[in-house]
Amino acid sequence: MTKNAALTSQLPAPGLDQPGPGSPLKRNLRNRHVQMIAMGGCIGTGLFYGSAEAIGLAGPSILLAYLIGGLVIFAVMRAVGEMSVHTPVAGAFTYHASVNWSRRAGFVSGWNYWFNYILVSMVELAVVGTYLNYWLPDFPSWLTAAICAVLITAVNLVGVRSFGEFEFWFALVKVLAVAAMIVVGLVVVLAQIHTADTPTPSFANLVDPGVGGGFMPFGLLSWVGDAAGGAGAWMGLTMALVVVMFSFGGVELVAVTAGEAQDPSQTIPKAVNQIAWRIILFFIGALAIIMSVVPWNDIDGSMSPFVRIFDQVGFKAAAAVLNFVCITAVLSVFNSGLYSNGRMLQSLASERNAPRFLARVASNGTPVAGVLTSAVVTAVAVVVVFVWPAFAFNYLLSIATVAAVINWVMVMITQMKFRSRLSSDQRAALTFKLPGYPIVNWLVIAFLLFVVVMMCFSPSYRIAVVVGPIWLAVLLVAYQIKQHRERLGEKG
Repeated sequence: MTKNAALTSQLPAPGLDQPGPGSPLKRNLRNRHVQMIAMGGCIGTGLFYGSAEAIGLAGPSILLAYLIGGLVIFAVMRAVGEMSVHTPVAGAFTYHASVNWSRRAGFVSGWNYWFNYILVSMVELAVVGTYLNYWLPDFPSWLTAAICAVLITAVNLVGVRSFGEFEFWFALVKVLAVAAMIVVGLVVVLAQIHTADTPTPSFANLVDPGVGGGFMPFGLLSWVGDAAGGAGAWMGLTMALVVVMFSFGGVELVAVTAGEAQDPSQTIPKAVNQIAWRIILFFIGALAIIMSVVPWNDIDGSMSPFVRIFDQVGFKAAAAVLNFVCITAVLSVFNSGLYSNGRMLQSLASERNAPRFLARVASNGTPVAGVLTSAVVTAVAVVVVFVWPAFAFNYLLSIATVAAVINWVMVMITQMKFRSRLSSDQRAALTFKLPGYPIVNWLVIAFLLFVVVMMCFSPSYRIAVVVGPIWLAVLLVAYQIKQHRERLGEKG
């Protein structure tokens, strides 16, 4: 018996309302699938296009923001990795919160994570049409969304192996695109490639006070007035942390794969530990190259910074290639979201925190009811975007924004409760631990609460601070209603 198996046997055995390791799901995800899923989870359209917003908030010090945020996310992933290696189940968040904290915590954690991915998938499906319109300007966006939804749903219904294969190739396209940009950017900087009307590429652009104010042009937090006479805005390193933290959403998917990975005790630690260098390479490295080629104050968001790099060497098809990469990124997010949500509903149903029919698993190991239900709800959410875009982007996306913070905070608290349940011998036998427990837990929680405070200073995120407590209250009330109905059922 392995150390992990011995520890599992000493914990309370999963009952009818606690899905244990003996899940009907199939362990068909290979190591290469899990590793590429983890890598792809760090890279999305936010990096290809949204990086311009982050750079505009902090200048070159955005690199420091990504380093700080990356360390926090690494701690979160080590926490969830510790629990997932010990007990590798597909519904990682809801299962661990239920067993180590309370059924209420499991309910809130699971439904919060599920709804968060519904809203993220909603946005991706709603905008995929704009990318296709680059080549087919008259093709209806709603039809593009419908085709993508049907295609990815079919992939997820075939089985976890098909999901893994599709996600492997989707992620590979994104990784190769970033790697190519870094290589080309290095060539541009080292060979000093530029035209007469473009600035000279140089790593000095990151620190030269004469280039946009140096490394930290706005300091930690500054009020910057609008030159055009507008109200201005808060900018600086701490404001950039808000954008940075939400760009890391999705890395938690590795924990969900634990229930279907062929060798979770090996693949999960490897995937989690590699998050650190992936963040350094794909975020810090890529953005450092971008701001060396194009001074940060010349990046205005009118063109993707990635396209600017390839334009510098005369590769005029860069926009078309990036457009294709963004389509694969959108499909990757929806593919991952549908996979994760199907497993989350199956886990919630097994814990009696969702309708029982959602626990059904097909002979190929696919939680069919969970996948189809998630696909239908996502489709309804996409319709809401097309019909009421202001409501969808102002309120629904606010829930998605704050849901990530709720999830990360709950992970750190759950891990502390998980560790406290073990004896000293059991804790010593853990094969994959969160370093610095419990000090690191409290530091991460304090940092995330600080990010929420910073959200109050941003017009784009302020509404999330208002909607967040309402959303949390809705989940808690829903749990109480469920409990009341269960008690009535027992009496009847």
